[in-house]
Amino acid sequence: MIAFYGWPLGLSRWPDRPKPIDAVSRYQCGVLSLFGGADQGIPQSTVDEFNAACRKAGVKHEPTVYPGAPHSFFDRKQTEFAEASADAWKRVQTFVRQNTRA
Repeated sequence: MIAFYGWPLGLSRWPDRPKPIDAVSRYQCGVLSLFGGADQGIPQSTVDEFNAACRKAGVKHEPTVYPGAPHSFFDRKQTEFAEASADAWKRVQTFVRQNTRA
């Protein structure tokens, strides 16, 4: 599973929606998580909590936080954050190669 700046603990404005952290024990694959370090909606403590839940459940988790990058750095702000976007894309390609059959 690949997650770009998702909210692993859910959003308070949508309390009825599932929270990814609550499903970690049911994950059947590894997780690549890509976050912007300047995303005010996803603080480092949230990334750490999700990583700890994955570790506890035995789920391989590769979190990457791009310092200074905001939410949507890979799509709406791709030009401005080209270096972070390029690195994220390389990580996605590597993750897909490592986790799919040829």
